[in-house]
Amino acid sequence: MISYPDRLNLAQIPTPFYRLDRLTEMLRSEGAECPQLWIKRDDQTGSLTSGNKVRKLEFLLAEARAQGCDTLITSGGVQSNHCRATAVLGTQLGFKVHLLLRSDIEPQPVGNLLIDQLVDARISHYSPQEFRKLDLLFAHWQQHYTEQGSKAYSIPTGGSNGTGLWGYIAAAQELQQDFQQQGISPSYIIHATGSGGTQAGLTLGCNLLGMDTQVEGYAVCDNNAYFKHKVTEDILHWSEQSSMAVDISALSIVTEDNYIGPDYGQAGPEIFASIKQLASLEGVILDPVYTGKAFYGMVEEIRKGRYAGASDIVFVHTGGLFGLFAQQQKLNY
Repeated sequence: MISYPDRLNLAQIPTPFYRLDRLTEMLRSEGAECPQLWIKRDDQTGSLTSGNKVRKLEFLLAEARAQGCDTLITSGGVQSNHCRATAVLGTQLGFKVHLLLRSDIEPQPVGNLLIDQLVDARISHYSPQEFRKLDLLFAHWQQHYTEQGSKAYSIPTGGSNGTGLWGYIAAAQELQQDFQQQGISPSYIIHATGSGGTQAGLTLGCNLLGMDTQVEGYAVCDNNAYFKHKVTEDILHWSEQSSMAVDISALSIVTEDNYIGPDYGQAGPEIFASIKQLASLEGVILDPVYTGKAFYGMVEEIRKGRYAGASDIVFVHTGGLFGLFAQQQKLNY
């Protein structure tokens, strides 16, 4: 039995879990040896707070409140789903919120950024070069709020640290219940990985629960070596905080890094075609930054035979709908 730390009840859970029959049959009709595909709808953890980040924030914001903090500082890309969820939930809970956003070009108030502005988060935009010194930016603003008489709580990009990991340890337990209810034992759990926290939580959670399923993160940035290091680092941080020993050598940390595309936040036409196809087949909407890349990559690997002989495959939809609106012109409608 897993003993969880304090958490806030912020996510609409359990999220839906069901078969993707039409997509499965389409792939089989093409001649692919396709296992039964399932989807975990973590894009439905809320409305304004939709996506995987709210699961992590249940624990992170509980910790911020317990420490008596009144301000949240976090970071991400200009269309960060994590920053949007933090801005909305922070406002709802009475925190001041300060977002440190990486902006490659002059940002337009659309998608996640529009919502950040609507809930009156303080926003500081930084160039990619400035963003490389993110630790210094966090330290600067921490000092600033201390001098102002406030107590700030810093949340790393994506909410990915030892505290945030609890969100997807809990999600792994929820998935275990889904599997039991459906009478299945999936060979793979697949999801998009960017900051590594969801991957670390699911990998650790499945191990703690004795689940015989391989977690695979499809990278949307960086590479396999980076995620091996980052996931390991986050799990060790969790182990130190929780005083629970973890045998890292017993964990299978798997990242597919062949579908990143041009860069983080940039997707080729094949990703938008994949988004349109799944929407028309199953009524499920992906995004071009995270889930679109991961889903496209998974389908391509199915076509290549990588998952031949597997029992079932579960795709965890980690959200990102608002980010699609910032790139909707690339859908060519």
